[in-house]
Amino acid sequence: MDADVARAVNELTSRWARVLPAGNTVVAGLGVWPLIAMLATGADEPGRTELATAAGVDPSTGATDAIRLIEAIERSSDLYAALGVWVDEQLKLAESFDSVVPAPLVGMLTGKPAVDKPKLDAWAAEHTDDLIREMPVDLNGGVELLLASAILLRTKWVSPFTEHTRRIPDGPWAGSWRWLERSATDLESVRRYDDLTVVTVAGDADVDVLLGIGQPETAQSDVLVGLLDAASDPDGGQSGAELIDQGDVGSQAAPGVRIGETTASRQQVQVSLPAFSIDVRHDLMESREIFGLTTVSSDPGAQGHFSALSPTPLRIDQAQQRVLARFFATGFEAAAVTAMAMTRAAMVTGRQRRLEVAFDRPFAFVAVLRDSRLPIVAGRVDVPTEAGA
Repeated sequence: MDADVARAVNELTSRWARVLPAGNTVVAGLGVWPLIAMLATGADEPGRTELATAAGVDPSTGATDAIRLIEAIERSSDLYAALGVWVDEQLKLAESFDSVVPAPLVGMLTGKPAVDKPKLDAWAAEHTDDLIREMPVDLNGGVELLLASAILLRTKWVSPFTEHTRRIPDGPWAGSWRWLERSATDLESVRRYDDLTVVTVAGDADVDVLLGIGQPETAQSDVLVGLLDAASDPDGGQSGAELIDQGDVGSQAAPGVRIGETTASRQQVQVSLPAFSIDVRHDLMESREIFGLTTVSSDPGAQGHFSALSPTPLRIDQAQQRVLARFFATGFEAAAVTAMAMTRAAMVTGRQRRLEVAFDRPFAFVAVLRDSRLPIVAGRVDVPTEAGA
């Protein structure tokens, strides 16, 4: 995995995280990045520079970088990704089209939503193993060219959690919730980065999920951005082994971390959190400047924004992402489908200490490829989602 690409995806995801509204949410910057990198290669100025800057690529190689990223993901055991491009059968293509979009990615649109929608929905379902069954795009507006990405992540925990019902008597999380808990001896799975605590939950292949909790007064957007920073610096901060010896039993060692005791024979980490399931849809046009879509979504006049794709004046009319993430006792799964549509422009021996980490207030999460630190999905849990029995 190219380290520069992983860094670029992380930076795009961080910028997006800063503008997310309050509430439970999850985003997949990884789903957006290959689309805007590919568009940068096919765009004209000034949109070309805007897209390339958003993706952090050289526009002349953006499309190649996007394809290489998908090829690199194919070597993962837990992560799968796909790209697709569809063009209206009446749209005239530029001679340079094939140099931007490889022929195997290209399908055809008839311009008839009743015909095209089932085909596109089937593609989304196939490439997310039925977790997402609909392409997030409206075909009634005369779509001439459509780019889409699909991401599927499934991993099982090396050490599963146990599940029980926990009742929280008061506060914003008041209620009964499905609660997960486990104890392990890996103190290195906990790290403190200033006012952020990060716990790594290891998957059984090549994906880990990081959980982050900040101080109660810290904005959740800052917690998520801090977690993405920590994901790219896995050896930074203080380790759990350092934290456990710094305070007395009963004291706070880090945000969300209390030093407790156990009758086990070794020092432990106890992690507890609510099970969660988040399913959201994002309109990327609401933050188009983050994704370099400002110019290419405007009326381009007679020339258009994408002369390397078609002599027909085109502009980005829709940019949507549907994404879901589930954290449960035995593993984690996530899926995202991102679509960008173009239309014609109008113009126990003794008692040992343990760290007790409780995610019992808003926290953040990010799933990463272990070796490259490539962020796959990132999100926040402001309130639990799974009611207990």
